[in-house]
Amino acid sequence: MALLGAELLQHNAEHVNALNVFPVPDGDTGTNMNLTMSSGIRELRSKPSEHVGKAAEALSKGLLMGARGNSGVILSQLFRGFSKSLSALSEASAVEVAAAFQHGVDMAYKAVVKPVEGTILTVAREAAKHAVQYARRATDVTDLMVEVHRKAHEALQRTPDLLPVLKQVGVVDSGGQGLVFIYEGFVRSLTASESGGYQELYQLPSEAAMPEQVAVPNAANVVRRGESSSAQSLLSTEDIKFLYDMEFFINRTRTGSTAMFFDESAYKAILERDGDSIIVITDDDIIKVHVHSRKPGDVLNASLPYGELTDIHILNMREQHRDIVEHDTGVPVSGADLSSAELLAGQALTGVSPGQVFEQAPYGIIAVAMGDGIADLFLGSDVDTVLSGGQTMNPSTEDFMKAIDALSAEHIFLLPNNGNIILAAEQAAELSDRHITVIPTRTIPQGLAAVLAFKEDETPERNGAWMKSAAEGVVSGQVTKAVRDTSIDGVTIHEGDYIGIKEKAIVVSHADLLASCQGLLGSMLTDGGDLLTVLTGDEATAELTSAICEWAEEHYPDLEIEVQHGGQPLYPYLFAVE
Repeated sequence: MALLGAELLQHNAEHVNALNVFPVPDGDTGTNMNLTMSSGIRELRSKPSEHVGKAAEALSKGLLMGARGNSGVILSQLFRGFSKSLSALSEASAVEVAAAFQHGVDMAYKAVVKPVEGTILTVAREAAKHAVQYARRATDVTDLMVEVHRKAHEALQRTPDLLPVLKQVGVVDSGGQGLVFIYEGFVRSLTASESGGYQELYQLPSEAAMPEQVAVPNAANVVRRGESSSAQSLLSTEDIKFLYDMEFFINRTRTGSTAMFFDESAYKAILERDGDSIIVITDDDIIKVHVHSRKPGDVLNASLPYGELTDIHILNMREQHRDIVEHDTGVPVSGADLSSAELLAGQALTGVSPGQVFEQAPYGIIAVAMGDGIADLFLGSDVDTVLSGGQTMNPSTEDFMKAIDALSAEHIFLLPNNGNIILAAEQAAELSDRHITVIPTRTIPQGLAAVLAFKEDETPERNGAWMKSAAEGVVSGQVTKAVRDTSIDGVTIHEGDYIGIKEKAIVVSHADLLASCQGLLGSMLTDGGDLLTVLTGDEATAELTSAICEWAEEHYPDLEIEVQHGGQPLYPYLFAVE
């Protein structure tokens, strides 16, 4: 079911993108849902099982860690609840499957702070409600799934009646359409099974045909201070604080009754004293451990009382980094050599205690940005890590988790800087055991304002309040190209026009870029403003930027204007009025 649902979604991703007009016609819902579903399929393939609960759990885990955009996060929550409902079942009846759909809807609604009807949530809710009612009088799972798909399709057709913008342009909700495609794949799988063609159909989505082929952001999408041309050199050797990459198993069956009771929470607390990137997986009598540590000897000594240690792998990541940089650049990288005794103790050659050298910073900030110039602006302020992201390349929950794990700070602020990324950031904050505050910034200007409001010597609570207030005090504007003909809020839009977007509303559409910028700025400055910040994108030119500034100076003589290179794709200009 999952394989066929994912394949059908993949084949129709562009169709789903074409429906994406809420809040603007940016066209990325199909891409986000496809990336999310493909992550779930990879996890499912890696853990095949005929136990329905275990299969659902694998799918759910992959979806959760690969969730992208609002639609992807909601999709992951739908199947997270679905999985939890079926977790103990090797087989599921119609009643149990219906209950699982309902549990998924309940969890998805809880994840969204302000649910909007006429979206994927509505489609899932109405389909699940019908499933629960239908299962009371029918026992066949295939019949149930046919009804779920039928009801979902009906609910999808009604989404324009619930969400005005859909009705204005004459389309159904894109996220709901994506979910209907997944449900259709479920039905196709079950009906093929009944006709005797299940095995053939199960083989159909080959590795080459499945969504693993979709490009996803990798390490090269992470930009850090000291940005360089290669991905590896984004991190200097000295920045690798927890330098020993450790993996091993604890086999509890090989020490008999002498093994200590395994308290997972206490064990993790020991590893956290001088390590990060900690993963502890308990599977019956085998415990899998992964940790980055400065003191590998301490980690091994703490693990020995629980059982026999096997398959031990310890790599010096600083040494690996030096080798990579030397290979790429041909320039030797110097680094202190540690003796074996110092290696195991994790002591620095300087004689200063590790606690003094590697004390955690009180704060860390992770921001999402598109464009090298904008990334430099953030990194030049108080931001520690910039994740690359935009309308069609949203960082996933896992991307945020990796950035959080790599940052040595007591309290971390996340700035999503895009309304479509906020849920993924909030989900990462919920999953992490670190102290995280998400500042729900929806635009790059809001994110920059939030960073400027940050104060190193204040409490997390005050910083959070000030950063949110600063973000809310910025009027944001952006200019981009329309992807289709439409009409929204009285603005007639033609494909290829430059549309000016003030906050969430399209206020101007014009074939001429300068005219669109002027119309947008006029709307943004209606209530006045002291400072105008102009962030130039890939399509911006020096002549056009000068013309925009001259127009603003002429019409608003008291306005202070600041121009910064943003380098962002898709948006020739981003504006902020304060």
